[in-house]
Amino acid sequence: MEDLFSLSAGAGTYEPVEILLNMALALVLGMVVAYVYRYTHKGLSYSQSFTLTLVFVATIVAVVMMVIGSSLARAFAMVGALSIIRFRTVVKDTKDTAFVFAALAEGMAAGTSSYFLAISSCIFITLIALVLYKTNFGSTYKSEFVLRFLFDQEHDSGSYLEKISDFAKRSSLLHLEPSGDGRYLSLTFDISLKRNVDTGQFVTAVSGADGVSDVTLIASKQDVDY
Repeated sequence: MEDLFSLSAGAGTYEPVEILLNMALALVLGMVVAYVYRYTHKGLSYSQSFTLTLVFVATIVAVVMMVIGSSLARAFAMVGALSIIRFRTVVKDTKDTAFVFAALAEGMAAGTSSYFLAISSCIFITLIALVLYKTNFGSTYKSEFVLRFLFDQEHDSGSYLEKISDFAKRSSLLHLEPSGDGRYLSLTFDISLKRNVDTGQFVTAVSGADGVSDVTLIASKQDVDY
């Protein structure tokens, strides 16, 4: 009966208690990675299924590592089995890939009974993620917006340009598209507002410029495709 509840056959022996401990630790660390991902996520691409996937990946990889053990034949058999599965899900955020690798690493460490490595690496990765999140590391501008509006060409363009220069420390034209009759222009600006500028006042000022209508201000965050 003991052989029935253990992994042997040259692949390393795991006692039932050790198997349960490895899977439990992988589950806990996977949940930690998933929680850190949810807490530090930015933007609109958050997916609950991806968060659940991180938990499953850590636990399943721990089981896979125990199945493989030190058997080279089992390792090649596992690669062959996994090659049948096709993953077509597109990763929306490149940072998500890092969390997938983190879940893989924690599962591998837990599955090989490297408890100190699993716990210490999880703590270290969590600290890195939190520090980068709190410091907003990598962002270029913290008050960058995309301004869109329609402009009637029968009026002077200096009116809205003056309003933009009053509130923005930097602005650049991203897109210009004339209407079918050639009277109106659809304009898109990249705007970086001055410190302590109220966005509501800025939109009101631009809307009050001669010939301007349909004003839209979009917070571009750190990454935006125009």
